[in-house]
Amino acid sequence: MAAAMQVWWPWSLVLLSFTCETSAFYVPGVAPINFHQNDPVEIKAVKLTSSRTQLPYEYYSLPFCQPSKITYKAENLGEVLRGDRIVNTPFQVLMNSEKKCEVLCSQSSKPVTLTVEQSRLVAERIAEDYYVHLIADNLPVATRLELYSNRDNDDKKKEKDVQFEHGYRLGFTDVNKIYLHNHLSFILYYHREDMEEDQEHTYRVVRFEVIPQSIRLEDLKADEKSSCTLPEGTNSSPQEIDPNKENQLYFTYSVHWEESDIKWASRWDTYLTMSDVQIHWFSIINSVVVVFFLSGILSMIIIRTLRKDIANYNKEDDIEDTMEESGWKLVHGDVFRPPQYPMILSSLLGSGIQLFCMILIVIFVAMLGMLSPSSRGALMTTACFLFMFMGVFGGFSAGRLYRTLKGHRWKKGAFCTATLYPGVVFGICFVLNCFIWGKHSSGAVPFPTMVALLCMWFGISLPLVYLGYYFGFRKQPYDNPVRTNQIPRQIPEQRWYMNRFVGILMAGILPFGAMFIELFFIFSAIWENQFYYLFGFLFLVFIILVVSCSQISIVMVYFQLCAEDYRWWWRTFLVSGGSAFYVLVYAIFYFVNKLDIVEFIPSLLYFGYTALMVLSFWLLTGTIGFYAAYMFVRKIYAAVKID
Repeated sequence: MAAAMQVWWPWSLVLLSFTCETSAFYVPGVAPINFHQNDPVEIKAVKLTSSRTQLPYEYYSLPFCQPSKITYKAENLGEVLRGDRIVNTPFQVLMNSEKKCEVLCSQSSKPVTLTVEQSRLVAERIAEDYYVHLIADNLPVATRLELYSNRDNDDKKKEKDVQFEHGYRLGFTDVNKIYLHNHLSFILYYHREDMEEDQEHTYRVVRFEVIPQSIRLEDLKADEKSSCTLPEGTNSSPQEIDPNKENQLYFTYSVHWEESDIKWASRWDTYLTMSDVQIHWFSIINSVVVVFFLSGILSMIIIRTLRKDIANYNKEDDIEDTMEESGWKLVHGDVFRPPQYPMILSSLLGSGIQLFCMILIVIFVAMLGMLSPSSRGALMTTACFLFMFMGVFGGFSAGRLYRTLKGHRWKKGAFCTATLYPGVVFGICFVLNCFIWGKHSSGAVPFPTMVALLCMWFGISLPLVYLGYYFGFRKQPYDNPVRTNQIPRQIPEQRWYMNRFVGILMAGILPFGAMFIELFFIFSAIWENQFYYLFGFLFLVFIILVVSCSQISIVMVYFQLCAEDYRWWWRTFLVSGGSAFYVLVYAIFYFVNKLDIVEFIPSLLYFGYTALMVLSFWLLTGTIGFYAAYMFVRKIYAAVKID
């Protein structure tokens, strides 16, 4: 145990340094913007989101005040797939210039009138717990939450625990009445840059906070110059929205600037601060120690048992002893017999190699800080393009394996590899997209983007898969150490614990135990609109996943061959992906206990995308386990003397 800790500790320090630096390292080309006094700082809207419906909407899907000309930002693929629709707003904010209260929408003192239909829509969005997301200088707006820790019973000595909520609540409900946050108090923090004496000071935006308030029409006093006066103290009442009639109200905002010591390179640290980092660290280290300890024990047992087996098999004893052999040597003439449906198996494994290469590169690059949240949509865009370009490796591995399994129709095999898994993904996404279109959500992928994705699939991925498959099929097949008999051997009746489903349950526990903590943070980032940035942890967990899947697969195939069952090709692939079953169970648990989704379409979206995640995870872990088992089988049969 002490030796294991000595090996593990230096790596933990290296990964800790990667993790700590992630939030302060930025993509090359993302440069800070320097503002002078009274320079305009543009406030843009991103979208409206709710963890209850999982359906994002455009900012102007609600009757907010609009500028004279609406301009949408050109977005990358990742932003479009996330449902971001970045658009300008009428908020006028000047660098280091205060505004006490300003009226939006009109230059006169007339309030805004919401029609019955608009009022009903706003009330519905508030009841569904929607958040509004704005950005200033690419920084997302956040609402400060001050929580008191329970360290001391004396109220005066209680410490405030400051956390930040992404975006701000559209409104709130109280005693069956619905209220809209119609006044926004923006608090922007700037860092003053050091300049020469004769140069004008420049400023950089380092934090963007908002305090949303609900103030009824009668308590806001507006004049002809679009200025307004906020009520003093807590005398005002909130602005109620009655969904059954027209509502009159003011949309107002104020701006306050504060100087900050935070430098531009560290400005995202506030948004990425987590309250449970220590818990995360201890949990990850605990998983690492347990998994490596169990892996070490498994390795020792397997190696010692194999040495004993090989030594016994290689003894030059008389023929009678040889006739009484049992165990995995007996099936040497059938162990490399090609399985049923070799084309489908090689196609799935080719897609698994594609996924493995894509995920490994994405996590490694993100761990170095090059896919930080400041580059909006960069992570998803990179993942999509990498999957397309990794088709050459997926095709090569599938083609070589298909030839090893005595396959002949390489063109059909290449087409199957290029279309089987991506076709299932595209089909599920298209069906879900139709439902999202029906809800007029910005999460629906626009038709031109869908056409562009199809062009990428058939114009980039498919030719690359064909290219890789052609060279893989032409290459010499894998050299199996023993010949295959013409007549297949009869398989003895198997024990109950050799059942395939039991094997899936047994094999999935260890890999899932290594990564279920990280799974919680990933699910929170996807379904609760949080930022995920702990790619140092994720890289470590990915390595542990590869090690645990490989070892559990080797153990399971060894047990199967000892039971004289040589049909290991498909079984190893299915059983190695057993942790995907536990991911599915965890996803159902998360849906029931953590999310507040009650409607049909949001539930359909959750389980549709979860099915894609489980399928991808099954392909990934199944591929890792299959190749580990294949190398193991070739190694052990090359080590024994076959007459």
